[in-house]
Amino acid sequence: MTETALPTDQVKERFAAYEGRFNAQFEQYFRDLADGFDAPSPSRFTPECLDLLRDMSVRGGKRLRVALIYEAARLVTPDPVPGLEEAALSIELLQTHALIHDDIIDDGAIRRGGPSTYYAYRQKFPQRLQDALGLTILAGDLALALSLQVLLDSPAALAVRHAMAGVQTAAASAMIVGQITDIERDFTDIPSEELLHAVSAYKSAHYSILAPLQLGLLAAGEDPARFDAELRRYARLVGIYEQMRDDYLDLFGNPQTMGKPTGSDLRDGKRSYTISALLAAVSGPERAVVESALGDSSCTPQTVAAVREIASSCGVEQKLRADIQRYAELASAEAAGWRPRWREEAVTLFEHLPLWRVDPAL
Repeated sequence: MTETALPTDQVKERFAAYEGRFNAQFEQYFRDLADGFDAPSPSRFTPECLDLLRDMSVRGGKRLRVALIYEAARLVTPDPVPGLEEAALSIELLQTHALIHDDIIDDGAIRRGGPSTYYAYRQKFPQRLQDALGLTILAGDLALALSLQVLLDSPAALAVRHAMAGVQTAAASAMIVGQITDIERDFTDIPSEELLHAVSAYKSAHYSILAPLQLGLLAAGEDPARFDAELRRYARLVGIYEQMRDDYLDLFGNPQTMGKPTGSDLRDGKRSYTISALLAAVSGPERAVVESALGDSSCTPQTVAAVREIASSCGVEQKLRADIQRYAELASAEAAGWRPRWREEAVTLFEHLPLWRVDPAL
């Protein structure tokens, strides 16, 4: 790995600037959308749907996908290029689609510190829950359609717009396949490592890592298809360690730091990386404790703490931390291979980004 490093604080400031600028753009996008959206004038539900999409969308997190799009373009050029703003809007609208449908699948009531779109509709129509479900599905579908339309309306060249729409269509398709595979995973007692990796790649890495890289490169005039294999390797490795990190935090994280209780995967019966490793490691009375808690929606914090203690004592916590570090280092090494093809500073950022984000305590 190169000795050339970017100061972490400098990168955080740059990413925070992307976040702040994008959040203002996202707000403006929804204002413009509401003013010019093609809907029948008597419809009250359509404006309400747009309001719920806006509410879910602007409650966003650190906008890492947005930053990756801009930084992918910087691999080619430090200069502004047309189409990046629309690519960022598109990827975050696709994220909105994913979150809305994910909360239906998981029966999630809370998302980003507020009610999920699904539960917002349930609260609005408590006597018509089937209609609430239908409206939620349609809201998610609308977000997906908007994510493609914003690319087709961008100021980028026609060929670039079409290529970007192709990237997003492929990312959306992969994400849906990932959701299917995610459900399939939980029909398995102990999923194979191959299946766990497939879920992380298809459900999140394709649209959260690979698509932003492809979109940024396309906007900057580079053909990502020339480097498809290496971009996919990087996205897959980042996706694996990020999902491992999330799964680790779900059992071993600090609830105060995360802003939510631990043990949700346990209560939901999800065969995450953590739960799968735990099931493979325990037997006898310890396994009985884990199995009794798995899928128990009323599982108490005390039971979660007991499962956490079992996981720590049998080495699962240590194994997961080592695996997270290993996959982050593999991702870093993959990005290092991008020089001297692309700009040194930008390559260095992608090289070091996995290592900056690897500590599960972050």
